[in-house]
Amino acid sequence: MERALHFIEHIIEEDLKSNYSKKQLRFRFPPEPNGYLHIGHVKAICLNFNLGERYNAPVNLRFDDTNPAKEEQQYVDAIKENINWLGYHWASECYASDYFSQLYEWAVQLIKDGKAYVDSQTSETIAVQKGTPTEPGINSPYRDRSIEENLALFDQMKTGLCKEGEHVLRAKIDMSSPNLLMRDPVMYRVLFKKHHRTGDEWCIYPMYDWTHGQSDFIEQVSHSLCSLEFKPHRDLYDWFLDALPDSDLLKPKQREFARMNLSYTVTSKRKLAELIEKGYVNGWDDPRMPTIAGLRRRGYTPRSLRNFVDAAGVAKRDNVIDLSLLEHSVREDLNTTAPRVMGVLDPVKLTIINYPDDQTELLTGEINPEQPNLGNRSFPFSKHLYIEKEDFKENANRKFFRLSLGKEVRLKNAYIIKAESVVKDAQDNIVEILCTYDPESKSGSGTEASQRKVKGTLHWVTQTEALEVQVRLYDRLFTVPAPDQVKEKEFTSFINPNALETITAFVEPGLADAKAGEQFQFQRQGYFVVDPDSTKDKLIFNKTVGLRDSWAKLNT
Repeated sequence: MERALHFIEHIIEEDLKSNYSKKQLRFRFPPEPNGYLHIGHVKAICLNFNLGERYNAPVNLRFDDTNPAKEEQQYVDAIKENINWLGYHWASECYASDYFSQLYEWAVQLIKDGKAYVDSQTSETIAVQKGTPTEPGINSPYRDRSIEENLALFDQMKTGLCKEGEHVLRAKIDMSSPNLLMRDPVMYRVLFKKHHRTGDEWCIYPMYDWTHGQSDFIEQVSHSLCSLEFKPHRDLYDWFLDALPDSDLLKPKQREFARMNLSYTVTSKRKLAELIEKGYVNGWDDPRMPTIAGLRRRGYTPRSLRNFVDAAGVAKRDNVIDLSLLEHSVREDLNTTAPRVMGVLDPVKLTIINYPDDQTELLTGEINPEQPNLGNRSFPFSKHLYIEKEDFKENANRKFFRLSLGKEVRLKNAYIIKAESVVKDAQDNIVEILCTYDPESKSGSGTEASQRKVKGTLHWVTQTEALEVQVRLYDRLFTVPAPDQVKEKEFTSFINPNALETITAFVEPGLADAKAGEQFQFQRQGYFVVDPDSTKDKLIFNKTVGLRDSWAKLNT
């Protein structure tokens, strides 16, 4: 059963009945290359590229690179890699800087048409003269400069004869408009900054509102889809398009959708940069970050992110999506793909006192029960094992179904054991559990004893052959659902001090050749991915997510 259309698709369907043909449909994803993409961008990426797939329409990747003070080639490269990793491919790779000459020519024409002028006031004065939502703005004293003087000054701006902040070019619209963005917005400013693509060719740079719609027009984008904060910009978007020379070409249509707000995180690039600068995280790809690079390093998959966006839907109003939905998406995906292994994160020694001292046997278990065709893996079993400390209690009540003195459990894919006694250190800490086993109870052996039911099953690894690895246990970066909306405190005051814990753990020896990016389910623990910091001699695993939503239980 096909899902219901979301409201953007309804808009397109209506347009196809009246204004557009399918051949005219074209979409775009227009990031500014001033940082790394985050989970909020995933929604915009999926929306535009999924529309392209639905309507068999091209989707452009356009970099809105009009601010050389903040933009770098490294961000361009990272954005392209992220989109490819998500599984999308653009029709054309475009840059707003490709259109600088055309934008300049159109700006000159607006001056000639009396629709733009050079203002020589400071930015502070201009801001004051804009007025307020309840009071009209004040006309600039330079608003009625002659066309000839405006053209001469604009040329001086372009040729580098003016200082930064000395002049700006403004559109001449309406200083009493109820939409403050229509009160003679700035179109160009002087910036003596080297651009990552055009170098020192330009020293005037167009503003976003002047650039965006005209770039859409040049590329013949049919639907310019923006997040809701750009809704007030729509009037200006249309005004600039209407100010272009008459043409039979398609005029793009801007429409807005609710952005992706995710609980327990922030997505402001400024705030994300602050987290890095102040040392709360270790870079844009830190697994605690909501960037695509961070999510990828933590073990999130392209399919899990795309499924998450699909489940969250396309809305008309801003809302907050609970992080648990994202975690559910990656659990569902990894459940079907991740090989099962055993890893002990907080080990305590377990010795089977009646197992032969010099014996080691290979046992087998399914690689992934969701994919029986993958077959089995093998792992060693011996007298000396590790189990989780939390899986043993010296004295336990009836509701504790793991190991305790005098009670039996099954070791996964192995034997039934019974705890007989413990060894303690001088501080009365348990350092070793002494058990006996039933030799006839081996899993899958077909014996009567192997069919015997016990209530608990524990994972384990063999002490002598297990791999010692580092595990990074990640949790939510903030302790409150909306850290950037608590006005009385800085958002960094809600940093979760337990968002990262680094431990030493032991895993099956079969993981010795695991490569960076490979993902596994540590049985009974959760999903883990091999971190790029791993070396041949030291594997490092990042915890992606637990098997269940433990956070919800802790906070209810």
